[in-house]
Amino acid sequence: MGGTSGIEQARKTAEALAHSPGFGNEHSSEAVPGALPHGRNSPQRAPLGLYAEQLSGSAFTEPRAHNRRSWLYRIRPSAAHPPFVRIDNGAVRTAPFTESVPDPNRLRWDPLPEPAPGTDFLAGMWTLGGNGDVAQRTGMAVHLYHANTAMTDRVFSDSDGELLIVPERGGLLIRTELGLLRADPGHIALIPRGVRFRVELLDDSARGYVCENYGQPFTLPDLGPIGANGLANARDFLAPVAAYEDEDRPVQVINKFCGNLWSATYDHSPLDVVAWHGNHTPYVYDLHRFNVIGSISYDHPDPSIFTVLTSPSDTPGLAGVDFVVFAPRWLVGEDTFRPPYFHRNVMSEYMGLIEGAYDAKTAGKGGFVPGGGSLHNMMSAHGPDRETFDRASAAELKPQKIDDGLAFMFETRWPVTATGQAATADHLQRGYDDVWQGLERNFRP
Repeated sequence: MGGTSGIEQARKTAEALAHSPGFGNEHSSEAVPGALPHGRNSPQRAPLGLYAEQLSGSAFTEPRAHNRRSWLYRIRPSAAHPPFVRIDNGAVRTAPFTESVPDPNRLRWDPLPEPAPGTDFLAGMWTLGGNGDVAQRTGMAVHLYHANTAMTDRVFSDSDGELLIVPERGGLLIRTELGLLRADPGHIALIPRGVRFRVELLDDSARGYVCENYGQPFTLPDLGPIGANGLANARDFLAPVAAYEDEDRPVQVINKFCGNLWSATYDHSPLDVVAWHGNHTPYVYDLHRFNVIGSISYDHPDPSIFTVLTSPSDTPGLAGVDFVVFAPRWLVGEDTFRPPYFHRNVMSEYMGLIEGAYDAKTAGKGGFVPGGGSLHNMMSAHGPDRETFDRASAAELKPQKIDDGLAFMFETRWPVTATGQAATADHLQRGYDDVWQGLERNFRP
């Protein structure tokens, strides 16, 4: 599945996908009529000779509104497997991050370099940094990926957290236990904790970002005074419909557990779920459908107004991690500096660019470019660079459509510690501080 014929087949499969819409819904789906039992979850004999299995993404006793679980009806139970053994972690790192110390400096990276031939999604994953403690299920990690071949005869699952995948270049066909999803640049895909999946490519190569969320599962933020509508609409999130593999062949199953990769070779594909129901589900979302709420009088709103998903913490309003998107929108503020303002923030921000340019940063070589990213840890002063400041300060304030870029941010309550490989990477921009040079004294008493 790694060559041209594999890409063509993946595209044909992706074009024919069906979905079940709604965020947090109790979905149900069966690939074969009659595979779902009725009136009970675990009958004495599951239909069609299948095995009933519950996959719990939350504790049994968590409040109903927060409980995540799905019932799977599969050809073989997940318990039927040989022992797992440790394998090399590659470039994947996990919290607590102790290779280097938290850095108050502003940091920015160019895109990942080209991968070696035969690099799939998992092999092409590279950890930039993160925070928290995976064994305590707190914090998050920032990864990037760059792949040029499909995951063939191997499947991945993450026991440490859920994976929010943000493609930047090249589409992905994601085969999960619960069905298939397509994620193109401009979309996001969410793989819940513990769900097994395989990634195939829809183009010659694929590149993007991953937020690994160790904490509470992502949910839609409360809307407060906004009212009942706005931001990301629940119905625009698409869950897969059941699709299964009934194949008896060796498959490497890789599990990320407490920061290490473990491998077992099954004698069958574990993506053999014929039917399922529940709310612990993968999904995709088109970021261009985000309903932007903004100022129509004056002042740039705080970036929290652009929150797509949030992982709550034990302190209300203080997220373990927020996923924020700066989507196309109109700027109409009067007597207003329209780009994001200069600020220092108790939260820490990792920003990436999916397409085009960001309105507060200079694009082009050595600037903020698609596939690159910047890290502004807590209380690190940042904001528009000198060129952007000069341009915005003198701009004619007529209505302006921002539609030539799509940027996002992983914002977290704790400082992000860069990994050793990120702190010394060749694609780290050593002169990032220079973009604020030339902001001259304009004070005239």
